[in-house]
Amino acid sequence: MSVPVESSGAAALAAEEEQPWLRLDKRMLIVHPVNEILTLLPVIVVSWILGSSSGNHYWGLIAVAALVAHGVLRWVTTTYRVGPVHVQLRRGVFQKKLLSVPRSRIRSVDVEAGVMHRLLGLAVLRIGTGRQTTRHEDRFELNALDASLVPDMRSALLAGRGRPPDAEDDAAPAVAQTREIGHWSASWVRYAPFSVTGLIAIGAFVGVIFQYGLQDRITDAPVFTNGFDSAEQAGALALSVLSLFALITLFVVASVLASVRYLVVYGDMTVTDNGQTLHVSHGLLRTRQTTLDRARLRGTTLKQPLLLRLVGGAALDAIMTGVSAEHRESSLLLPQSPRTEAARVMTTVLGDDRQADAPLVAHGPAARRKRYTRALWPAALAAVIAVAVLATGGHVPWPAWAGVVVLAAAGATLAQDRYRGLGHAVLPGWLITRSGSLDRRRHSLEAAGIIGWTVRQTFFQRRAGLATVIAATPAGTGRYVVHDIPAEQAWSLVEAVTPGAGGIWLRAQKD
Repeated sequence: MSVPVESSGAAALAAEEEQPWLRLDKRMLIVHPVNEILTLLPVIVVSWILGSSSGNHYWGLIAVAALVAHGVLRWVTTTYRVGPVHVQLRRGVFQKKLLSVPRSRIRSVDVEAGVMHRLLGLAVLRIGTGRQTTRHEDRFELNALDASLVPDMRSALLAGRGRPPDAEDDAAPAVAQTREIGHWSASWVRYAPFSVTGLIAIGAFVGVIFQYGLQDRITDAPVFTNGFDSAEQAGALALSVLSLFALITLFVVASVLASVRYLVVYGDMTVTDNGQTLHVSHGLLRTRQTTLDRARLRGTTLKQPLLLRLVGGAALDAIMTGVSAEHRESSLLLPQSPRTEAARVMTTVLGDDRQADAPLVAHGPAARRKRYTRALWPAALAAVIAVAVLATGGHVPWPAWAGVVVLAAAGATLAQDRYRGLGHAVLPGWLITRSGSLDRRRHSLEAAGIIGWTVRQTFFQRRAGLATVIAATPAGTGRYVVHDIPAEQAWSLVEAVTPGAGGIWLRAQKD
């Protein structure tokens, strides 16, 4: 399939109207019914059971036939067209819908292929424009295309304003210069369990088990009721054993699930660079390929959540214009991996060896006090309540005092870690900012990508002499924050990153 070169104007629009509307590959007629059947398998099973109980065995066949018919109708009613000005998609079985994306607004092109797609030689191509879409029907998705057509289409859609046909030979050396800058290793799976997501999911499951009275059944078991003076002692031992077993099970099951998911999702990952685009490919069963335009690269985010940081790991995201990090779009460069490897890929992508080891400026004693105040107030409140109980003649058991000590120790440790993770640096053309403890992130943001600045002070920050500096950008999360910097340094920081942006406010401070 030949993709026309991107252009604009009345002549291009007229030529676009002459472009034919194309259908998706006929093999889609197999993919969609099979996927729908697998998704609705419980419903089909229930239909079959109901049909068996009523003597009519055709209910299950009717459900399957309906799904197959819907898949055929989807293929018949879905067409697309790639013109010099727009990429258009018409679809809808019961409600017709036309999606039209200007080619100048295309920010990313993702390619995915599930197991069925790979077996049939198909792929799913998704076009991103930077506009946030929460509904599936608003996404521009071509499912499914012949996999052999996808690379050329992806290159053409990301080619910008295009080049004349006689320039194709000049572009060949760029392809030859493609180099691999990152490659997934099977040993990285050891970092997969160090995520709180699996622990929360399994912990919720254990909580449901407790809610339905499993602990009561274990407490009443003869092994715990025999040999104890009271039911309370037996219950306490049973609860302790069950809690220990639940913690061990939680760790093992969460680790196994996280490792399996990590292997399936990120297996065989490669990151390549040809000087114009970054190409990220990963996945064992469902493959995903993402192409990131270097012209829209505005920096990177090195993610080091607490558990991953404790074992020396990190993950890396790109900060891209038109690709939102908040909505988990296509910005991943490396999953959980050794920190040294993530830092190496970061410096390679940014083309600046100073990024990884640049010393950060500490934010001073006022920022430290603020973190200790916030972290220690639960322990202080618990201590005040305990003292009030004693003052009124009540009794405070020793576990309560132990809890106060634990809260204080945990709060102090958290406050110190949060302060150690707080800092910023200014390099020629770059702003680096880091913050957080449970979810620590280090952002390297290109100064040229910053479109505005905000210096904010809350009531408590004014009293402490602190300020928060926010860099606005159309890339990534849209805002990158330098937390709790000394107020007198705020506009100096702005001026250092973007000369001229903070000068008027510096003069106002002096006056």
